[in-house]
Order: sequence, then structure tokens, then C-alpha cells
Amino acid sequence: AVLKMCARKHASPSVKMMLASALLCAPLALAARSGGLARAPPRFGARMMATATATDGSAVPSVTFKTRVRIDSKDPNPFDWKDVSSEDLFKGKRVVLFSLPGAFTPTCSSFQLPGYEAAYEQMKALGIDDVYCLSVNDAFVMRQWGLKQGMAEDMTFGANGFTKVKLLPDGACLFTRGMGMSTLWEKERGFGERSWRYSCVINDMKVEKMFIEGGKVIQEHGPDPYEVSDEKTMLSYLQSVKK
Repeated sequence: AVLKMCARKHASPSVKMMLASALLCAPLALAARSGGLARAPPRFGARMMATATATDGSAVPSVTFKTRVRIDSKDPNPFDWKDVSSEDLFKGKRVVLFSLPGAFTPTCSSFQLPGYEAAYEQMKALGIDDVYCLSVNDAFVMRQWGLKQGMAEDMTFGANGFTKVKLLPDGACLFTRGMGMSTLWEKERGFGERSWRYSCVINDMKVEKMFIEGGKVIQEHGPDPYEVSDEKTMLSYLQSVKK
């Protein structure tokens, strides 16, 4: 009211314009302070939305994975794009999923992926329908990594990957964010946004059991722990709950 009075009786035209702007902005500022308007996101807000870390019993995020499937073609790269949803992979199934910081990285390549590949048949025998390795990489990188690892590729038309452990590209980080497992390694390693290392059993779109390295997600973390997301820990759990 005071601003209106000043603008009306005493102010010059330029001051009146400034006061008018203040009057327009004041309600917006008040609403923002009171929580009525969404605040501007922090620096990495567009990439790293705050999501609670998945725990036992959590629903897994429903997202679309951009995958490549084999087609009947003589092209040197006989694949085409196929959208695969979380429901396609996990609905009505009991699967093991392990996630890691990146394809071709040392611990992932020397221990984690080879370990699960070697334990694939044992996990199947313990009531697991499939085993997935997830990383924030695109489908092209994931395939080349699998080939470099010497994994047997499924050559049938329509096949999506390899015969044992399936490599799941989460290139846009949608599943990783939805699981609350997104971490930033920008300053530490130049990775940008990736997945924290973890493993889990997913039973019909819900987390049955979760193993998170260090017990929590840490941003810009130097060490890369590998103690509880290995295949031996997973086999021990599956054996303990086998009916």
C-alpha cells in the first residue's frame, strides 16, 4: 500500500516504473519463500534429481531402455533400435541386477562382470530368471565391452545382447536416478553422472534384496569399494533364501 501511495503522489516516472516492477515481483518472491513456487534447481538439478535410495521392498522405476537388437541384414552392423521397458525385463520375473560405474573400467572388467558371468548358471539354478549388468553407457559401448570380455553373443534375430549376463544400457541415467543411485564423479574422474556400484534382486518390479557398496551413495568419492556387490555375496543370499 505504501509503495502504491508513493508511486501515485511523489515519484518521478522512472521511479514509478521501478516501484511497479517491485509490486509485480513481490508476490512471486513471497510465494517462492513460502514454498508456493518451484525454486530454481541447483547446478546439477536437471541431471541429479533428489530420489530416495532404493531399499528392500522399493518399487523399481518404470523407464524405457534404448537397446539394439539383431536383425536379418547383411549390413556390417546388423542391429536396429528397440525400446525395452522395465516391465518387459522385470514384470513377473525374479532377476539379479548389478550396476557399476562404467564399461571398460578396471574393477568392473576384471572382477564384477566376469564374476557374474561365471556364476550365471548357479544363479539360474537358485531361482533367478535372468542376470543383468547395468551401466550409464549407451548400447554401442555396452556391446563392444561384452565382446571385449569374450562373452558369447546371442546371434538369433531379435536377440538383445549376450547368451548369459545381459548388458543393459542406461545411457540417459533414467533407471539409475529412479533407484536413487546416481552419483557424480566429475571432479574426481571426469566421468560426470554415473551409477554407484550396487547389486540387487528384483522380484516382479520390486527390490527383494539390495546390496550397496559402503551402505550409501557418495558424491565425488575417491575410493571405489567392491565388497558387497560381488557375485559371491549374491550367491550366498540366494542360497540362504532358496525354498
